[in-house]
Amino acid sequence: MSYGVGAALQAAVYQRLVGDGALDALVSGAIHDSIPPGTVTGTYVSLGPEDARDASDQVGRGALHEFTVSVVTDQAGFQQAKAVAAAVSDALTGASLPLSRGRLVGLWFLSARARRVEKADVRRIDLTFRARVED
Repeated sequence: MSYGVGAALQAAVYQRLVGDGALDALVSGAIHDSIPPGTVTGTYVSLGPEDARDASDQVGRGALHEFTVSVVTDQAGFQQAKAVAAAVSDALTGASLPLSRGRLVGLWFLSARARRVEKADVRRIDLTFRARVED
């Protein structure tokens, strides 16, 4: 196994989201590589947790990365959050991302979980993606 491609994958995903015009139109550049500190208002996208496991074979080293991209909003209802989540999914699903290390074999949408954050008037959608990389 190699986790060597992890940072390159994260950077490529972030660049893809930042550079997507449809997503930018919905969140006005509020795309973060980590959860912003303090209280954030409006709608934003944040890269979240990641799990990686070995996917090496006889030809070379590789890994499967499952990572989360979160959409968070203080807008009433889920309509805005779902529109942003759809733009995130459109930007990433099946994308061919250039990596600074290794190679992306494939990128797939796995699941989404929409919920209201307890004790706050906030909606959150966590989208999970799977990326297969080779090092």
